[in-house]
Amino acid sequence: MAVEIYKEKYRSQVREVVLGATKEEGGTRSHTVKVGGETALPFLHFEGEIPNRPVVAMEIWDIVPEEWPASLKSYFEDVYNDPGAWAKKCVEQYGADLIAIRFKSADPDIKDASAEECVATLKKVLEAVGVPLIVYGCGKAEKDNAIIGPLAEAAAGENLLLGVAEQDNYKAVASAAMAHKHSIIAQSPIDINIAKQLNILIAEMSTPLLDRIIIDPTVAALGYGLEYSYSIMERARFGALQGDRMLAMPTIANVGHEVWSKKEANISAEEQPGWGDQAERSLTWEATTAAALLQAGMDILVMRHPEAVQLIKKQIDELMQDNS
Repeated sequence: MAVEIYKEKYRSQVREVVLGATKEEGGTRSHTVKVGGETALPFLHFEGEIPNRPVVAMEIWDIVPEEWPASLKSYFEDVYNDPGAWAKKCVEQYGADLIAIRFKSADPDIKDASAEECVATLKKVLEAVGVPLIVYGCGKAEKDNAIIGPLAEAAAGENLLLGVAEQDNYKAVASAAMAHKHSIIAQSPIDINIAKQLNILIAEMSTPLLDRIIIDPTVAALGYGLEYSYSIMERARFGALQGDRMLAMPTIANVGHEVWSKKEANISAEEQPGWGDQAERSLTWEATTAAALLQAGMDILVMRHPEAVQLIKKQIDELMQDNS
């Protein structure tokens, strides 16, 4: 007797967002990257469409990341002083789908680099690689507001993914995206209501921006509240599939940033003998965190460790096989 498998049917879908712009579209990228568009829960191909595979962005900085441990820095030590070369290595050698550049030099407590200096670096990276770019500030709201406009203007037409817009500080990023045809990261502090409210606020500034928003729900690393991040992602994805337009956006996770700020990824085996080899432990920590977030429905993973990236890209290949 044949058994009929129950299939959940949803009435809506996640928006598709295109990142980057080719020459024909007013930019200089070799190709664009499309994310989102799901009509089912993650990788349930038998219930709906998963038209676009999740992608991996590799994170680079505009200065040498002194705080990164030797086990991570060793992969990039030959290119740390040249963000363009660093980006190129990530794409050509490690297979990054996107490059996420973080302008740490702009931090007033580090170098307090000017907007002009940041623009010069951005142009170098744009010339070095053809993949779409994600652009982050230094993490200090006042300085980020000062540099995001010039960065967006310098790359007008490239359709960068600009970050980050937050509930109390979103207008500068949204205005830059509107004026220069970029997409925007809407970041909320692991709170689905704030995530939705932020998208409403951005839409009030410009309705067309709804088609260019990527939600950053803020994630946690393995062992630091990952299950709570997962539940927020799951609720947001259910909302999107059930017709909530203000949650129906693709998502992005700063996996590398979260993982490598934790002691489990940094403490040596000499300090904690029971934890095992630090190099193996840290890359596994990043890969495991990323793997869990894939199952929550993450569309863009921003990562650091090249070997963790390879593990996740292989897993994405396997998950995208429709065996239904």
